[in-house]
Amino acid sequence: TTLYGMYACHCTRPHGPPRRVVLTGGPGAGKTAVLELIRLGFCKHVRILPEAAGVVFGGGFPRSREPVRLRAAQRAIYHIQQELEATTEGDDLALVLCDRGTIDGLAFWPGPDSYWDALRTDATREFQRYDAVVHLRTPRADGGYDQSNPLRIETAEEARAIDARIHEVWSSHPRYETVEADDDFLMKAVRVMERVRSLVPPCCPSSVSTLARGSEEIRAVQGRPPAGLPQPGLPQPGLPQEGPPQEDPPPKTG
Repeated sequence: TTLYGMYACHCTRPHGPPRRVVLTGGPGAGKTAVLELIRLGFCKHVRILPEAAGVVFGGGFPRSREPVRLRAAQRAIYHIQQELEATTEGDDLALVLCDRGTIDGLAFWPGPDSYWDALRTDATREFQRYDAVVHLRTPRADGGYDQSNPLRIETAEEARAIDARIHEVWSSHPRYETVEADDDFLMKAVRVMERVRSLVPPCCPSSVSTLARGSEEIRAVQGRPPAGLPQPGLPQPGLPQEGPPQEDPPPKTG
């Protein structure tokens, strides 16, 4: 499902063409959790696209280690990714976050033919689709790798190998950054959110939660619920509230 930031934003001017940013990483790197925190912490002018591979495999596309099926899956994922990005055209957005990009498929491509030849494109053309790339590194087996996702079939060692290939295919992008694995996942997430916040226009950073504002503020609130995050059951400033309008109390008499 395509998601928007939850926070209201008071921007009154159009944002123009949005920046398109890839959030990538090997299996188990924490992309899904970080993207959910971004959804909770940023304003409505940040759109988060679903992972194309999740759309493909979650929709019933056969998943297999056979090369012919691997190639078929990566071709499907590439085209779905392109069309997901096309859905943002014409909307008033500041930032579009992609859960992987069109180049990620190269890290999963089994050969022997060329990924670029199979898709009739090249690295230069695909790099130009994205303004920045943030790579979350996959943790070691003893460092928090999680296999609870039913769509994840890789062992920790296989996941690290894929993560290394993702680094190889993206590292030539002029605005490629890595975020290393951390025993404290919250701090890893905050480092990603700091980078995302630096990419939104000046009118939007004021409409983000405490969690999205940086590691110093998060350190200050660790141990209690972050003040900026929406909390179930509590009214949230800037967000429409559910339920019937409250009537004024009757005037006192006597």
